[in-house]
Amino acid sequence: MIHIPKAEYTRRRKALMAQMEPNSIAILPAAAVAIRNRDVEHVYRQDSDFQYLSGFPEPEAVIVLMPGRQHGEYVLFCRERNAERELWDGLRAGTEGAIRDFGADDAFPITDIDDILPGLIEGRDRVYSAMGSNAEFDRHVMEWINVIRSKAHLGAQPPNEFVALDHLLHDMRLYKSAAEVKVMREAARISCAAHVKAMQASRAGLYEFSLEAELDYEFRKGGAKMPAYGSIVAAGRNSCILHYQQNDAVLKDGDLVLIDAGCEIDCYASDITRTWPVSGRFSPEQKAIYEIVLASQEAAFAEIGPNKHWNQAHEATVRVITAGLVKLGLLQGDVDELIASEAYRAFYMHRAGHWLGMDVHDVGEYKVGGEWRVLEVGMALTVEPGIYISPDNQNVAKKWRGIGVRIEDDVVVTKQGCEILTGGVPKTVAEIEALMAAAR
Repeated sequence: MIHIPKAEYTRRRKALMAQMEPNSIAILPAAAVAIRNRDVEHVYRQDSDFQYLSGFPEPEAVIVLMPGRQHGEYVLFCRERNAERELWDGLRAGTEGAIRDFGADDAFPITDIDDILPGLIEGRDRVYSAMGSNAEFDRHVMEWINVIRSKAHLGAQPPNEFVALDHLLHDMRLYKSAAEVKVMREAARISCAAHVKAMQASRAGLYEFSLEAELDYEFRKGGAKMPAYGSIVAAGRNSCILHYQQNDAVLKDGDLVLIDAGCEIDCYASDITRTWPVSGRFSPEQKAIYEIVLASQEAAFAEIGPNKHWNQAHEATVRVITAGLVKLGLLQGDVDELIASEAYRAFYMHRAGHWLGMDVHDVGEYKVGGEWRVLEVGMALTVEPGIYISPDNQNVAKKWRGIGVRIEDDVVVTKQGCEILTGGVPKTVAEIEALMAAAR
């Protein structure tokens, strides 16, 4: 299984500490365990920022980074080994494992954090933390600060500056290393195989969840612990609901099915959408809409590369989709004027993509200083134009109503332009129809 190597986590911590002010400290908590119902927990998934800096997969842990500290810059508070709890819940790294396996310079039991952390904070000028994202942890930080303040008359020095860690960490996460791209390629490969299997299995009389089961099986078989987000399997009119997740309707002959799904490998997401005919052949109307969306995506790829700004790909999709809708008679008027008035938004109401990484809608600013961000090598994003014609749209001929098409791929910006990570799923009308015919 492909993973982020240990040395990469070390490099990230050093890169973050190099950006921190001298004599400062960064404090970051692990994700809490989420309760599904009563005493049943959701499958644990580490907080992305915490994972990015440590690779440490357990809850009840806190990262502390102190650049320049003589006794070690990286301290990890975590659960101790506990034979009884490990019998029920699985092995723990413990403080020894935190040092041996996860690169901590020093490790302490999480139960001792209230006694130890104020002493580590004391005398530091600035505290970096994930302020505002975890109210309970914010309260703990202030309690530790107040312990120091209460001893000010004895010469203790509380910090005088508090800074959100996000602006440093999230900018780092925007630029994917070679190791990260390798993991994302693997997530994409598994997800591509899952979409192909769902296409091959598609036939009238099955349910949307029948295809979701194909996805889940391929994800798990490929080594992914979970989907990167709730899979969307939307047949017929459901394809016009952007975040549809019921996944329980019957697949009907003559309908399209839209699947938006991807797995997660080592906390890195893939995100693919394909749309195809349930029974294997596009109707003339479905094909016409599909080919506009596909052409708009191709136009977007051409606008992704170094020194091109974030919005250029979106603008390219808007132009192709608007012109295509005019050609089919679904919009009337001059293309430039329709773009200026955003008339296309009745059919294409979302952006052409988003950042992709450890979060499926990954961190990173889209604008810098009020201007669209310029793309740089290593940035990863989705390209996902779509056209959705509401079943209730009385302004179009009945033959168009209820057609929803989205095509989504994952790309990484390269020196030459962009690498498409998710090219392993058929995308043209001819390729899709041939694959589905062969599976009959």
